Amino acid sequence: MTSSLALDEPLLVELARLDDCVDRVLAAAASPGDPTAALREVERVQRRLAAVRLKVLGAAEAQQTAAARGLPTTAAWAARESRTSAVDAARETRLAVELGAAPAGATSLPLESGDVSAAHASVITAAMAALPGRLTADERGTCERRLVADARRYSPDQLRRHARRVLAEAESDEQVVDAEEDAQVVAQEDRAYAATSLTFHDNGDGTVTGRFTLPHLQAAMLKKAVEALAAPRRVRGTEHTSPEHARGVALAALLEHLPTDHLTGTTSAQVVVTMDVTLLRGALRAAGLDTDQPISAGEARRLACTSHLLPAVWGRTLGGASRVLDLGRSSRLFNDTQRTAVAATHQHCAADGCDRPTAWCELHHRTAWSAGGHTDLADAVPLCHWHHRRVHDHRFRHSWRPDGSVELTRVDRR
Repeated sequence: MTSSLALDEPLLVELARLDDCVDRVLAAAASPGDPTAALREVERVQRRLAAVRLKVLGAAEAQQTAAARGLPTTAAWAARESRTSAVDAARETRLAVELGAAPAGATSLPLESGDVSAAHASVITAAMAALPGRLTADERGTCERRLVADARRYSPDQLRRHARRVLAEAESDEQVVDAEEDAQVVAQEDRAYAATSLTFHDNGDGTVTGRFTLPHLQAAMLKKAVEALAAPRRVRGTEHTSPEHARGVALAALLEHLPTDHLTGTTSAQVVVTMDVTLLRGALRAAGLDTDQPISAGEARRLACTSHLLPAVWGRTLGGASRVLDLGRSSRLFNDTQRTAVAATHQHCAADGCDRPTAWCELHHRTAWSAGGHTDLADAVPLCHWHHRRVHDHRFRHSWRPDGSVELTRVDRR
């Protein structure tokens, strides 16, 4: 499968020969023998080819190839020519320039031999750039050799953690090393804060797609909370189609439990659900949000059980005029003391087979408040986010057992 490129340059000649070799390698890969040894060798060869790619990008930058092709940067040229993402092309071009500017040998040679990857080389060049300017060339060389040695043992992520203290190779005062590591972390946090962002896009089909960038601390907090809620052992039979879907559902539950009572202007941070009183009594009619999106009758009834969203219930007075009958009045909502009491008697969601902790459950009226139910402990039932939605979903039938648990059965499988 020889390349159709014009073979008028030494590199293209050698790449054509390599292309022919790959044909033979592909044929041999059907029976690799020892897969472990084969995978390691494939990785080493790929790393060597990555070094070739970086050399080509470095040459393109030096020759201003992009400008000659009418493009603003080498990264833009590389993205177009190789059909890769602009982000990946920019990262590779930056690394190629940094390797070209660095003293030859310490990092480039292990990369070319396949001992370290381009990802390792990126960590090494970043760590070298972060070293204090007062170090001598010999001291910098000592630090770089340490980083290369660690790159042969660790993954890029692990190497990044070790690299923060590589100054210890040239600095005997541990307090100086500690201070330098802290300064690097502070600088990283500042960059992360400056890069933090959140965008929303209404897909027009009832879903909203978002994209966010967070500092590590806040991302770790979000990740741990979402993964705790999405743990497969928590709920059986929740129809999650993938781990991504499970995390998405967990994020939705997490957002419904965010407290707004300590925010400036609490009412502006609460979403108001507007509904007719007949909807609470079982009518199948969509409700509305104050953000001008509709929600189903079942969702509205579920949210009316909680104080996480503020329900505005409308009805007609004796004179026939519509007015607000209820705006989240406390007599309908269970208070914190009642939640504590329920947690003392219920260890998990009341749905059969669900062990989601009560702390992450919503209190549901066993007898609907709109049907004369009372907001007291005898009528309070903890249900997790998923099962609470099912109880208010007209496609499911639920029945209460003597032990206080609830069994759900789907009646509409369309």
